[in-house]
Amino acid sequence: MKKILYLAVLLVAFQTTLTKAQSKLEQDRKAILSLGGFYKVTFDYGETFSPDTAYKNHAQYHASGYEWAVVEQESPKKIVIQHILVIGDTSVIKHWREDWVYEEANVLSFDKASAWNKTKLSPTDTKGRWVQKVFQVDDGPRYKSIGTWVHVDGRHEWHSECDSPLPRREFTKRSDYNVLRRGNRIYLTDKGWMFEQDNQKIIRDANGDKLLVREKGYEEFTKADEAKFAYAQKWWKTQQPYWTAVRQVWDEVYAQPGTLKLKGKVDGKLLYERLFDLADQSAKGKWDAVKNKEAARKVIADYVEKTV
Repeated sequence: MKKILYLAVLLVAFQTTLTKAQSKLEQDRKAILSLGGFYKVTFDYGETFSPDTAYKNHAQYHASGYEWAVVEQESPKKIVIQHILVIGDTSVIKHWREDWVYEEANVLSFDKASAWNKTKLSPTDTKGRWVQKVFQVDDGPRYKSIGTWVHVDGRHEWHSECDSPLPRREFTKRSDYNVLRRGNRIYLTDKGWMFEQDNQKIIRDANGDKLLVREKGYEEFTKADEAKFAYAQKWWKTQQPYWTAVRQVWDEVYAQPGTLKLKGKVDGKLLYERLFDLADQSAKGKWDAVKNKEAARKVIADYVEKTV
């Protein structure tokens, strides 16, 4: 009798734990899905402190625009959100992409000089946590980081830290550092969501890492009128099949062993320029999935270097 009661208690405890885990997972998913939508975005960055007293902070960066965050894929443990940048009434740019994967063990860790190393996380490191995979405008790698969504006192937020290439706002303008160590904090607000950052600009070489300067950043996403995005929605409908194929080609690249290293310009063009050109050709020619993948695979292969 005592044994039966003991087993019953264990079963109840297990079911309670399982229910709580499922409830937490659903809260996480709801928070991530709420990042999608139509937004006015403001970008504010400023350098704050350098250990070198002779260093002079660069000018603060301020910008704004409109962005449509499209939920492209949704499954129980993976959510894909594509950002579309809107400039004016008829100018649209495919912007960055974020994949959220629950308890993902395989990540690409940025090293330096357009190189990413494959990292295997332990079950302890991944349990209950989400990896946010952020991709360039050409769907190439940018950074991957892992963190736990926290839901308490009406707050919903996620924290992580990882290394990444220089931000787009500085990539072509600066060469005095080569790694941006991101301290990422994403949290929901009454008007949308905030992407707050505590960053370190790092000089990385064979001797290790050296801090150049710290930086504070805020990207505020405020809900906007969907009517502003009417042209963008029509445009993305023609472009989306091509970029689905591009993502599939990149998945093939990411599945290969060894360090992933990308080239800069090839024949005078950056990768995103060539892929954007193909996107327009695909939309005009109404290419099918096979042609889209063949064209994208050929171009991407020109920019990929592999080292073991």
